[in-house]
Amino acid sequence: IMFEIRKATLEDIPLINELAWIVFPHTYKELLSPEQIEFMMEWMYSLPNLEKQLSEGHVYYIAMLGDEPCGYVSVQYEGETPEGKAQFHLHKIYIMPAHQGKGLGRILFNQVLDFAKNTASGKPITIELNMNRDNPALHFYQHLGLKILRSGDFHIGNGYYIGNNVGTVIRM
Repeated sequence: IMFEIRKATLEDIPLINELAWIVFPHTYKELLSPEQIEFMMEWMYSLPNLEKQLSEGHVYYIAMLGDEPCGYVSVQYEGETPEGKAQFHLHKIYIMPAHQGKGLGRILFNQVLDFAKNTASGKPITIELNMNRDNPALHFYQHLGLKILRSGDFHIGNGYYIGNNVGTVIRM
């Protein structure tokens, strides 16, 4: 399967929103209440919030198979660590249900690595992500080499918490 990965623009915000309304509830239906899913969709995927993310340096990539959008990823450069590494945050990586298990997650993660390496200009990089500790995707990230650094319950607003594992991977 030949997926095309392209950088998203402001014009892609409605598409990202549309994809999110399919894949996010599908991913979290067993982990979160419908009310929390609704809250998080507004918090992360409303059109104004997606615009705000792009203005704050989130870079989205969309995976396409022909004319069909198949998934997306979002990454952000966060500056330099005290150790002199370029710090990146992997905010989102979601694959449409029909395309899961086809290697697209690894392709999108590799796109994040390429973006990080190009942005870091030769410096070592570190990539962190936050995720629900019960998310089955934890095994996917561990398979890619990410390690759990810390766990905690993080308040996200409206009385909701996310039990997170924070992973990091260092690649030269």
